[in-house]
Amino acid sequence: MPGYPYIGFEYKSKTMLFGLPLIHIVSGLTQDGHLKPAKGIIAIGNIAIGFFAIGGLSFGVISLGGISGGLLSLGGVALGLIIALGGLAVGYIAVGGAAIGIYALGGLSIGVHTLYNDPELLNFIKRLLGHPASYLP
Repeated sequence: MPGYPYIGFEYKSKTMLFGLPLIHIVSGLTQDGHLKPAKGIIAIGNIAIGFFAIGGLSFGVISLGGISGGLLSLGGVALGLIIALGGLAVGYIAVGGAAIGIYALGGLSIGVHTLYNDPELLNFIKRLLGHPASYLP
């Protein structure tokens, strides 16, 4: 916002990898009042984009945030290409309050394989947890 001073914090490591800083941490606004994204291998900020991203809105291979997207995502709303864990989880393997995926586990599960339509999934989970009754026919 014009006329307002910049308030925030930014740290960008000097070590670069693939043209990105190893660590980029951003908190605050740009001079025109917009959120400034953190972009790095490890990115932390209100908006974070990187291999490992942590933020309110985060995108990365491994992503943690309020709204997160990536291969492995954990967040309030998690969109994961492989695994999504969150309040609303959408991914190949989805676990959450509302889970949508090929393998879905949650309060509301929508998927090809759920505990309600695939008894073998339940047995698989029991075997993972070492439950002895799962080996019975």
